[in-house]
Amino acid sequence: QLQLVESGGGLVQPGGSLRLSCRASGFTWDYYGIGWFRQAPGKEREGVSCISYSGGTTNYADSVKGRFTISRDNAWNTVYLQMDSLKAEDTGVYYCAADSKFRSVQAVCVPREYRYWGQGTQVTVSS
Repeated sequence: QLQLVESGGGLVQPGGSLRLSCRASGFTWDYYGIGWFRQAPGKEREGVSCISYSGGTTNYADSVKGRFTISRDNAWNTVYLQMDSLKAEDTGVYYCAADSKFRSVQAVCVPREYRYWGQGTQVTVSS
């Protein structure tokens, strides 16, 4: 059974850092594009960062460019999201998602394009 599990969320002060992990089980995701998305209370789910299955293409939301870094380790079926210089507006539930429909160079950050989702991990940025 295909499963995605996020970890690494928590409470952090503004300016701090967190590293989120998304681990896959039940399938080999060498050919899956991966995305990180977040949802704040009362807001729609939005794309944060995405990576192609080749790992060679990445995309970031303008609000996180220069602060977040996405990477993947296919040997461990894991994708990471390093989040630095965190701001209060980064608060939300962070989800990872996967889909095999994309080409090797596509990094798509549109939630409706993904079939498989994790349960999410809470990130709270507050002093």
